[in-house]
Amino acid sequence: QVQLVESGGGLVQAGGSLRLSCAASGLTFSTYGMGWFRQAPGKEREFVAAISGIGVIMYYADSVKGRFTISRDNAKNTAYLQMNSLKPEDTAIYYCAATLNDYRAYGSFDEYDYWGQGTQVTVSS
Repeated sequence: QVQLVESGGGLVQAGGSLRLSCAASGLTFSTYGMGWFRQAPGKEREFVAAISGIGVIMYYADSVKGRFTISRDNAKNTAYLQMNSLKPEDTAIYYCAATLNDYRAYGSFDEYDYWGQGTQVTVSS
């Protein structure tokens, strides 16, 4: 049974930082691309960042480029999202997801095979 478990969310002031983790089990982690998505109240789920199975390809939404960094540790079956210079508009539930599709599919949430339960990130102004 595949499980993705996010952690690291919380409340932070604008300009602060958080590091999200996504611990995976039940799958061959290094064969899956990993993505982070977020959903704010009343809005659609949107792509944030993704990284290929061995970590050589990374994509970011324009809204987070230069502020967020995605990474992974295949020895620990864990993906990370380092979020710096946080803004109130970054407030959302953040989800990690896993896909066997290639990098061209990373930006589409319906191309992902497994999802975590989400972790809340709240940025106060």
